[in-house]
Amino acid sequence: MVLGRRLADLREQSGTSFEEAAHHLDVTHATVRRMEKAQVGLKVPYVEKLLRLYGVRDPEEIDGFVRLAREANRPGWWHNYRDVLPGWFSAFVSLEAEAEQIRAYEPHYVPGLLQTADYARAVLRAGMPQAPAAEVDRLVELRLARQQLLDRETPPLFWGVIDETVLRRAVAGPHVMRDQLAHLEAASLRSRIRLQVMPFGAGLHPAMYGPFHLFRFPVPELADVACSESLVGAAYFDQRDDVSVFREALDRMCAQAAPVHRTESLLGELRKEI
Repeated sequence: MVLGRRLADLREQSGTSFEEAAHHLDVTHATVRRMEKAQVGLKVPYVEKLLRLYGVRDPEEIDGFVRLAREANRPGWWHNYRDVLPGWFSAFVSLEAEAEQIRAYEPHYVPGLLQTADYARAVLRAGMPQAPAAEVDRLVELRLARQQLLDRETPPLFWGVIDETVLRRAVAGPHVMRDQLAHLEAASLRSRIRLQVMPFGAGLHPAMYGPFHLFRFPVPELADVACSESLVGAAYFDQRDDVSVFREALDRMCAQAAPVHRTESLLGELRKEI
């Protein structure tokens, strides 16, 4: 995504149109647009030709850009799960892995990054009742592998707002829910994790429409990206006006939900009720 943005900047600075760039590569202008939007891989010969067309003459600058393009084209670790990973969710995992801050609202279940294996298996089974056990097991493996980013030397900040419904919904029996709530309690004490509970008593709030995530990245070229999930896929938004709607909703919810310092005690109380 960063390299695509840089190519777009260079093209605009050189006064080159999409059509001119496409003619230079002998491709359609849609291909150039997809390269800039990171919707396709960056072919090294194309990158070299575009850089020269855009007026980049320094061999070291060209070599450096090409080296980054090769690195960007390498498959992520989640490529090992391509047998069970939907295309739309591959983009989600990629954004998640590169973010320095992940904010989320979850009205239905515990966020995937904080699920126990038993809880994850029950949730996946409910959503995929016809799936073979082996496929569900692979998806559980993937979910647990994603959680390793929270154990990095410099993990992203995860800030989630969870609806009280999530914590009271029975999932796979009392023992699974007790273990899951205990896991959330422990997670809430970590310095890079902030959890808030949206209680029933808080009434209506700005995100009643469904779950979503908001990703922020450690590079200035990348705008925040919002992701809104559905039963059949996800929609991604990176335009400022669109993203600001999600950000403002989360900000209002964080002010409306129980404060972070109350989360541990709330989870403990709920766990004792089970």
